[in-house]
Amino acid sequence: MAGLYGSIEAGGTKFVCAVGDDQFKMIKHLQFPTTSVEETIANCITFFEPFRDQLLGIGIGSFGPIDSDQESPTYGYITNTPKEGWANVDFLSEFTKALSVPVFFTTDVNSSAYGELLARPRVNSLVYYTVGTGIGAGAIQGGQLIGGLGHTEAGHTYVRPHSSDLKNGFTGVCPFHQGCLEGMASGPSLEARTGAKGELLPIDSPVWDIQAFYIAQAALQASMLYRPELIVFGGGVMAQNHMLERVRHHFEVLLNGYLPVPNLKKYIVTPAVTNNGSATLGNFALAKKVSKKSEAL
Repeated sequence: MAGLYGSIEAGGTKFVCAVGDDQFKMIKHLQFPTTSVEETIANCITFFEPFRDQLLGIGIGSFGPIDSDQESPTYGYITNTPKEGWANVDFLSEFTKALSVPVFFTTDVNSSAYGELLARPRVNSLVYYTVGTGIGAGAIQGGQLIGGLGHTEAGHTYVRPHSSDLKNGFTGVCPFHQGCLEGMASGPSLEARTGAKGELLPIDSPVWDIQAFYIAQAALQASMLYRPELIVFGGGVMAQNHMLERVRHHFEVLLNGYLPVPNLKKYIVTPAVTNNGSATLGNFALAKKVSKKSEAL
């Protein structure tokens, strides 16, 4: 069998491990809950063990915050995450030691952004947001991931409060910041406002328009900061079919004609890769990239 590439989509709720061929066609995948550090990592290593002799590289897209600065003494760590038991974990070294292959380590949203780029061959710049249990974003310019000292934290930028939240004194669910995007627009914020999970709320609930107002601010920030060719919104909140048009409407109002942008139906979109596969595709490609770099050394 020819060389294979591995993917680990490391989420706070679940992990998805996959193996793909040189054309990034998936050969096998496995999803399992995120439990303790030891058990979860052991499950990953067990999954890859049968492919050890064929694996050329692995791409890991992890929940964060992570330390992605290769010059840092804590490179490869999951750092000050609020997820119990996972803060300050030396995550990357567990895989490099156990599987002895080069690993590309980044955020889950960076992996998804890279996968979306591959799925859109005429696009060189985009921003990918996931809006679910948390909110994060990966940005790509000129085919390259954006980041300097570390990865971006677009989910923790501050947003202008909606009039309803001002009236009710709602300041969000983020344990670190009051009034940040994640605290005001992630899935748990829906339940905090209404007492019900998003999937149980009717589409005419006023809370959806509040969510769209904040998500549109994310699109506005991305437009102002990066001037991307398009903005992709994934995650459970945006899986609601009615949300995309709501976000486009609020974005148009907030932008107020300040910058030229493409037709909003082509500019603010949902993922091109089906079945939440953007991160896996991106990880395969990043695994191949780090493998080729390792061969050249």
